[in-house]
Amino acid sequence: MTAVGTRPLVRRTPHVLRPDASRVVSTPFLPGVEIEGAGLSRRAIVLARLLALPDAEVDAALIDVLTSFSARHDDLVGLLDERYALVAPHIHGADALSLERRRLIGACMSQEYAIESAALFNPSMVAHPDQGGLPEGAVRFVMSVRGVGEGHVSCVELRTGVVDAADVVTFDTPGATTSVAVRHEIEHSRADLLRQNEELEGDRDDDDAQLRALPESFLGAAVEDSPRLAWLASCSYDAEFPAAGAVDSRVLLPGSPAERNGIEDLRLVEVEHTEGRRGFLGTYTAFDGRSVAPHLLATDDFTTFRMRRLSGPGAKNKGMALFPRRVGGQYLALSRWDRESNSLAASTDLQHWDDLGTLSAPVWAWEIIQVGNCGSPIETPEGWLVLTHGVGPMRQYGIGAMLLDLEDPRRVLGSLRSPLLTPSADERDGYVPNVVYTCGALLHGDTLVLPYGCSDAAIRVALVDVPQLLAAILAG
Repeated sequence: MTAVGTRPLVRRTPHVLRPDASRVVSTPFLPGVEIEGAGLSRRAIVLARLLALPDAEVDAALIDVLTSFSARHDDLVGLLDERYALVAPHIHGADALSLERRRLIGACMSQEYAIESAALFNPSMVAHPDQGGLPEGAVRFVMSVRGVGEGHVSCVELRTGVVDAADVVTFDTPGATTSVAVRHEIEHSRADLLRQNEELEGDRDDDDAQLRALPESFLGAAVEDSPRLAWLASCSYDAEFPAAGAVDSRVLLPGSPAERNGIEDLRLVEVEHTEGRRGFLGTYTAFDGRSVAPHLLATDDFTTFRMRRLSGPGAKNKGMALFPRRVGGQYLALSRWDRESNSLAASTDLQHWDDLGTLSAPVWAWEIIQVGNCGSPIETPEGWLVLTHGVGPMRQYGIGAMLLDLEDPRRVLGSLRSPLLTPSADERDGYVPNVVYTCGALLHGDTLVLPYGCSDAAIRVALVDVPQLLAAILAG
């Protein structure tokens, strides 16, 4: 699109964030079961060999591990202790083992996983909760990114940086180490699990009866004898990082059966709650290898994260995106429950979502295959600015925009007939070619700071003049 004002409508910056295979996390490795269902574990055999090693060999091997890998992890010794604890119940005389032998066993039950070795893309950007120490007109941001590693398993990583008063974007260089969250069990809501259970296939009567006999909230152990309810309970959990670690060292790995094959496309937004408290919410796609579903992430500080499974007709398929505040007393979200249209969903509790109807369907050639959102709506005086995506011929993705009424977001005030952004010549090639896609932009004055993934190969940034964009949308 061309400019109608004094500066271009869209300006690409020189930033290019590419996958870095040196960014790794440590995950458990049980010899013989690295491929699910491949056969019996060789754990006992490997443990017997480790127990038979001479002390000198143990000491030398552990020194080599600590020398070679400590610089790549925030707390390598702690990780080795955790991995040893996984197999300690299977070791006769475990209490008598030396600390060195325990940690070497832990190292042999560990592996490194390169979190973005295959792809890095689909960012979303919000203002950082800490805005201290910045010059006037600058804003510090947190940007989530989707990293893909071995086996096409996706995780969520975080980046930080600053946008200054002149819209110059600077990314902080992530540290050399990474940290992963510790998963915590939570108390479950009987009402939430009843609604989720209703949506699962198969006979639910016995499980419903079991749930109705429980108190309003309970721990997962209360339903562990029911495979169906135990699975539902395991899909919601808390994840906590060490508070001392840097935000950009934190990596959210899949933490439940519903996320077994990935946490995809987090759409972050800062949300104003009715009680005056502000926090950060994000919807993401949980993928278990066969099916996808939108889940909810909540955090106040990017240290502790609350991960929850959702229910309701508005919480289906991919691409939910939350509004930054309630409208008419309800939480609202964009939804693509039918896989090809933009719809509106509503909730009173952020857990159960009803469908309020379709907002937009494919019309123009560039979006004729399907449309969806590209992140949470952005509030402007003229209306809710919604970045959209469209898929057209040759499965090329483009980014568009539409405007919704502030008081009644079911009313579409206008939309772009042609895309705001399509892949340039140097953005077309990658893991998935011919794609530009974002999961959320940051409003900075009259500028929309738009980070976007290009062909699942890299992340770039565009700056969009908001007054010009709104004028183009309303002009039709």
